[in-house]
Amino acid sequence: MAVYTDIDEEELHRFLNHYDLGGVRAFKGIAEGVENSNFILDTTRGRFILTVFEKRVRRSDLPFFLGLMNHLARKGFPAPLPVAGRDGEALREVKGKPAVIITFLEGVSPRRPTPAQCRALGAGLARFHLALADFEMQRSNDLSLESWIALFAGRETQAEDLSTGLGALVAGDLADLASTWPKGLPAGAIHADLFPDNAFFLEERLSGVIDFYFACTDALAYDVAVCLNSWAFEPRGEYNHSKGKALLAGYDSVRTLTQSERAALPTLARGAAMRFFLTRLVDWTSTPSDALVRPKNPLDYAERLGFHRQARGIEDYGG
Repeated sequence: MAVYTDIDEEELHRFLNHYDLGGVRAFKGIAEGVENSNFILDTTRGRFILTVFEKRVRRSDLPFFLGLMNHLARKGFPAPLPVAGRDGEALREVKGKPAVIITFLEGVSPRRPTPAQCRALGAGLARFHLALADFEMQRSNDLSLESWIALFAGRETQAEDLSTGLGALVAGDLADLASTWPKGLPAGAIHADLFPDNAFFLEERLSGVIDFYFACTDALAYDVAVCLNSWAFEPRGEYNHSKGKALLAGYDSVRTLTQSERAALPTLARGAAMRFFLTRLVDWTSTPSDALVRPKNPLDYAERLGFHRQARGIEDYGG
């Protein structure tokens, strides 16, 4: 989450005239993340999040994201619910950009997840997949294998500037992934960006999942791979086997990974690390200097790629 679009008091009140949310008590931008502009909105009717869609989000994708959240809410999964205005519509515009208000979820995002939280996250991810098993809308994953070569093209020098030899390593990774990427795995709607800052906990209970704006239709196990990358590595780059084992055990306690998914996991984890390395590399050099945001260092995922190059099976991840 971030702030790229400034909304003044007059614009806010004009926007809120479409809703029955009462009077404004507080309105504040949220600095974390790099994708959309987000604000905490406190009114006399409660607390909400206002999101203004920026950058990579296409207007044509928004019905998928909002439909997914509505579907999860109907299934009892702890996801935010888009708030409709007086006209029954949840999606509208502010300052010429698409925007939505969603309900606020209680909880705290863990800065250093514990193994117990990793297990709860794994189980929650499996519940997420099962809840969406009958979700009929589809959206292709625009940040999967086909996009990675294009993202890296012309950025080899930038990778070298980060670390000597990194450009050649990434090029080799891309070639390996292109030749070994698994096909035919169980697929459905996935989150595709379930980092710790997109999950809320009340102690060790998963109380909410947010930020569905990379959600898409893809292999379910790829979602597990994204989570292993974002939950089971320590800040200095080492893989925490206990956390990975807990996450996988939690997932298997609700939805058991198939043999083909287990065999594919090292490749999927390497691909997930590549996806986040490349998008961070792009953001590192293109985020506006006046945005209230801190681009994330792509080297964090370059280190993860190093671990995945050596992995030979799911056992290396705790499975």
